[in-house]
Amino acid sequence: MKGFLFDENLPSRLRFSPKLPVVSSSMVGRSPSDSQVWEYARKHRLIIVSKDADFSDRIIISSPPPKVVHLRFGNLRKDEFHDLLARVWPQIETLLKSHKLVNVYWDRLEGVG
Repeated sequence: MKGFLFDENLPSRLRFSPKLPVVSSSMVGRSPSDSQVWEYARKHRLIIVSKDADFSDRIIISSPPPKVVHLRFGNLRKDEFHDLLARVWPQIETLLKSHKLVNVYWDRLEGVG
C-alpha cells in the first residue's frame, strides 16, 4: 500500500505522522461517491480511513486493494480525535500488514481478514 485516503468527514491534517502519506478524498473530486472513493483507493493502492460502515461492509466481501480502517467510535472533540489516533496508529499500521480491515473502537482495535 502506498498511503492513506481519509474520507471527507475526517480531517486530512493530522497531529501525528503515519509512516505512509495521507491524502484527502477531495483528491477524488467534489463530494465523491463511495464507489468513486473505493475505485480511486484501489487504483492508487491507498488504504481508506473512514467512519462510513459501507467501506467495511464492502471489504468483507472483497479482496484488497484497498484495505480499510473503520473508525467506529462516536463523535469526539478534535483534540480527543487526534489524541486517540496518535495513540493507536502504530498498532493500526501493524494490523494492516496482515488484515484487510481494521476496526478502531474507543477502547480497542480489531483486525479482520
